[in-house]
Amino acid sequence: MDKIFDTIVIGAGQSGLACGYYLRKAKLKFLLLDKQSEPGGAWLHAWDSLTLFSPADYSSLPGWPMPKTEQKFPLRLQVVDYLMKYEQHYQLPIQRGVEVTHILKDNGIFHIHTSKGIFQAKTVISATGTWGNPYIPNIKGIDKFSGIQLHSAHYKSPDNFKGLKTLVVGEGNSGAQIFAEVSKVTEVKWSTKKEPQFLPDDVDGYYLFNVASARYRAEKEGRPFDASAYNLGNIVMVPPVKEARERGVLTSSGSFTELYDQGVIWENGQQEQFDTIIWCTGFGYDTKHLRTVVTLDERGSTETIESKSTTTDGLWLVGYGNWTGYASATLIGLNRSTKQTVQEIEFFLNS
Repeated sequence: MDKIFDTIVIGAGQSGLACGYYLRKAKLKFLLLDKQSEPGGAWLHAWDSLTLFSPADYSSLPGWPMPKTEQKFPLRLQVVDYLMKYEQHYQLPIQRGVEVTHILKDNGIFHIHTSKGIFQAKTVISATGTWGNPYIPNIKGIDKFSGIQLHSAHYKSPDNFKGLKTLVVGEGNSGAQIFAEVSKVTEVKWSTKKEPQFLPDDVDGYYLFNVASARYRAEKEGRPFDASAYNLGNIVMVPPVKEARERGVLTSSGSFTELYDQGVIWENGQQEQFDTIIWCTGFGYDTKHLRTVVTLDERGSTETIESKSTTTDGLWLVGYGNWTGYASATLIGLNRSTKQTVQEIEFFLNS
């Protein structure tokens, strides 16, 4: 393919679409490549009952608001529908079923090698998120466990765990939500390294975004920011978690030191059998396609200033969370990050 684009965006989930909005506005020649066959990004793979943490009013991509929903927090399929209609509304140029394997750079041009051939561009935005790189800690004995193990990335519904004694591992939002709904259908325990911390009932994702924005502004202006009152890792009290609290089951059983063939060994030395373990232990960054143009650490991150690579001219990374811009892994937080990225790309192309 000898056509050279101004920009190629790798990934057409929420981050890629937000980039597409500003690239279109800038009248640049661009293309989005997405390995999935249909719209929706990571939301296609999330568990059935997952919702946003914020109301629709505070969960929109730039330009076109998310429609209001009957319930406070939009459902997973409503988010997928919004993303599909968003790309249609702006007629964003997307090629699907295209998986990027690696990238080479020669004479200032990126050669993006994919399952559908080689694409060329003057600049590249990587917007692949984290879903493709689930993290499970290498705990002693993990290979000995004979039961079922899966990461939250592959969890879909509590119905699959009926009659199976289950252990949910992880003190974050995914651990709390999955534990809450699995506890309604079978015997389950919740393992956390530390005691789970819950946000007040009236705190949602919009509030957390404002906190992150305040911290960002303070650091930009060289002012101290008192983060002691805020912990962005605390658990948001979405309806399923509140319901579990009301049932009196929202408690942690603590931490375990290792696994054996039938289950886990708790810190007090007691063994306990489990049929299945759900690891809600987070994600690395799905950036392996960049390994030929930047140095990646074990989590998949590389050196950047905001979203701009500090080691490879013409490369930006968008939507990977606070690493590439505060709250940039959220729908509402993408606006500032993607707008700034495209402004930097315009400057780069014109310089």
